Amino acid sequence: MRRRYNPYSLPPWLRTVRAVCCQLAVPFCIFQGIRTIFFPTTFDVILLSILVLLAVALYLEWF
Repeated sequence: MRRRYNPYSLPPWLRTVRAVCCQLAVPFCIFQGIRTIFFPTTFDVILLSILVLLAVALYLEWF
């Protein structure tokens, strides 16, 4: 049986790291999106997609 996710059961340092990642995910996505528009390489596109997926996962609290 799967346990429900409770963010308050995490250690305080991990909650702090998660909060910082949530705050920095969107600015990094914007910066990488602008960089991808001007210098489109395969690495930039892959990095942008990873950052967007990370931002969505943090926003929807998937982990």
